[in-house]
Amino acid sequence: MTDETTIVPLLEPREGIPPVIEDPTGLARVVRAFAEGTGPVAVDAERASGYRYSGRAYLVQLRRAGAGSALIDPIRCPDLSELDAALADAEVVLHAASQDLPCLAELGFRPRALFDTELAGRLLGYERVGLGMMVENVLGLRLEKGHSAADWSTRPLPEDWLRYAALDVEVLIELRDVLHEELKAGGKLAWAEEEFAAVLAHRSPGPRTDPWRRTSGIHKVRALRGLAVVRELWTLRDSLAREADLAPGRVLPDSAIVAAALELPRTTKALTDIPAFTGRSARKHLRDWLAAITRARALPESELPQPSAPGDGPPPANRWMDRDPVAARRLAAARTAIAALADEHRMPTENLLQPEAVRRLTWEPPAVVDAETVAARLRGLGAREWQIGLAARPVAEALARMEAQEKA
Repeated sequence: MTDETTIVPLLEPREGIPPVIEDPTGLARVVRAFAEGTGPVAVDAERASGYRYSGRAYLVQLRRAGAGSALIDPIRCPDLSELDAALADAEVVLHAASQDLPCLAELGFRPRALFDTELAGRLLGYERVGLGMMVENVLGLRLEKGHSAADWSTRPLPEDWLRYAALDVEVLIELRDVLHEELKAGGKLAWAEEEFAAVLAHRSPGPRTDPWRRTSGIHKVRALRGLAVVRELWTLRDSLAREADLAPGRVLPDSAIVAAALELPRTTKALTDIPAFTGRSARKHLRDWLAAITRARALPESELPQPSAPGDGPPPANRWMDRDPVAARRLAAARTAIAALADEHRMPTENLLQPEAVRRLTWEPPAVVDAETVAARLRGLGAREWQIGLAARPVAEALARMEAQEKA
């Protein structure tokens, strides 16, 4: 832990704020410079989450020894495949890589080798793994993080935003180098490499079935007619948000959808009596919202949505004791064993073994519980080999003890 009195504010990039690359000529210069650079490449991307419908990148930042830093406008330069080819053999350093990899892939940039500084911090047991705190605790430097939630679709981008963006990759490679040595010294480097490979190999699931069922607060809606209203309003909102390229919540908040589903308003006046429909964006489409509610009210009973069917996985853990007390005790035994392992190896329990794998294992355990069968089951549930090597035997022993107690 760095002493507070020795922390140095990181206020300016070493070579100043680089110009934003906005044309093919400038992009070609960046490609050449980074191809001629050496060592890992620090990469970051800024999105407009909460402002825009898509998760696309609105700025891409890079830094490499021998090349310096670069800021690329992916709206003006939407194809980074040449940069990707030039860096095919380079290790890419990202912080919280799973957040940025999808939007980088949309631009044709797909790392082959990865070092994720956030994930490394988790495996090393750092309590706070945001980039700012990692840079502060590991390097003794303080980053300004005031623009992390900004609307990066803004054009032109303000100078202080660009300074912030350039600083995000300014010391990322130095952070990577220190964490790499800590992982190596702690015997965790192979674990980290396996985790990084899993992040790169991960593929986003396809579109959700009935995505409207994820509306926040939908659990309050018990009537099938109310669920029909949620479905109609959610679908309309999604269409309007996609067309306007706005985050859906900026078109109509989830609270408005749920309130309308509960009150089933019949008139514009009744609709505007719901506070969540008084915002400027919501009022802009009042006729459309009311038409959607009217459609839901007119649906025949046979076309009303039904309560969501149970998924293929176990129920929420807080319901296990009512549904299957023995399974609940298996889960508790497994969690205790994993918590002890996580404490021993100084990392969060969710990084030592994925919680979903633990739930599925203990809800439907193997017929014979031993280290081999537990290892095979965990492997089938996506656990990494290093996780299986640590956890399979202790978890199997914990489950076997619990099973013996149940029979006694």
